[in-house]
Amino acid sequence: MPEIQYHVYVIELSKRVFTENARFRNANPQFNGVLQCLYVGMTSKTPAERFKQHKSGYRNKKGNKLSSNIVQKYGMYLRPSLYNHIDPMPTRLEALKMEEKLALELRRQRYAVWFN
Repeated sequence: MPEIQYHVYVIELSKRVFTENARFRNANPQFNGVLQCLYVGMTSKTPAERFKQHKSGYRNKKGNKLSSNIVQKYGMYLRPSLYNHIDPMPTRLEALKMEEKLALELRRQRYAVWFN
């Protein structure tokens, strides 16, 4: 059985998310409107598979929604140039830490970023 690997990924969001979603706007006071709005996540799937799940409003067998409302409504496409330098990780915990690290680094660069 192949071992699970976790990937961090970045999705570009429509800038409408900044004007239409107060929680997103409040989380990004550093945003000056020049760079893009982004979602940073992590997954045991490929980033492309996970993006499709977000856009479709994916639910698991128990009926729990496993997709982000922000990505479902505002997600446009993956931004591999912002995450391809990050190797897959062997544990979920490592990936969660890397997700937060990348999100905060992108915020420091003045992107508007949402992550869980």
